[in-house]
Amino acid sequence: MNRQIKILIHTIVFTLLTLLTQIGGVVYLITFVFCRRIKYSFPLKGLAIFLIIYSLGTFVTAPLLAKLFNRERIVHHDNLQPANYMTVLMNRNYVRPEVNNYLKSVSDALHRQNQELMIRYLDANFPLIDGFPLLPHLSHSDGKKIDISLVYEDGSGTIVNSSKSVSGYGIFEEPRKGELNQTKACQTAGYSYYDLPKYLTLGSINDDLRFSEKGTKQLMLALTQADGVEKVFLEPHLKERLSLKSKKIRFQGCHSVRHDDHIHVQVR
Repeated sequence: MNRQIKILIHTIVFTLLTLLTQIGGVVYLITFVFCRRIKYSFPLKGLAIFLIIYSLGTFVTAPLLAKLFNRERIVHHDNLQPANYMTVLMNRNYVRPEVNNYLKSVSDALHRQNQELMIRYLDANFPLIDGFPLLPHLSHSDGKKIDISLVYEDGSGTIVNSSKSVSGYGIFEEPRKGELNQTKACQTAGYSYYDLPKYLTLGSINDDLRFSEKGTKQLMLALTQADGVEKVFLEPHLKERLSLKSKKIRFQGCHSVRHDDHIHVQVR
């Protein structure tokens, strides 16, 4: 293969791994060093070495280095879990300590109200460096932001702690007739990418589930009433439908993307 093409491919892989996981690009480079030093050859040698080093980086090195940037992994509880463990494997589960305290407070409050209801988080932040972008998000770069899944229920009204897409994003709770259609308003204003998350589902699942108004309202009340929260983004038609009055619940603006597939929380 032409040398320039090889360099281009390696550059693309390095860039993608860095953008998706923060540490993956560096691990990719280290893998080449180990591959040269380990003389023994076996099938998928490079991939095996990469996975070993990446696992050590994700579960050992990154948590230690994160402390230098005042960040730590989200602490899981029975009623606080990742919606998708890819979030953990891709190092997108880091927050500042005060965010962990906030999440613990909210999850405890929810547990007292409804033991069926849990917080299922999506993307938070990377472990290292303030300002490092966590794509495709615009603001998850300071350790204070976290996305949380909406609440769903089955046909009998029982809360089901699951998502409607593989990624947790992109399956929208559309405006009903008579509700404000912010998506249409933003797209009419020229923000054609407002519903971009529809391309980020990685596949739809659990088509039988439906949006839980009661469960999501309980979650939103707990999120906004706990100490430390600065603002919560939720699409205007859902705020109206759920009769939510808190001034902390805001519209994120057309420059962002729609928030009727997840909830965005920012802690002070």
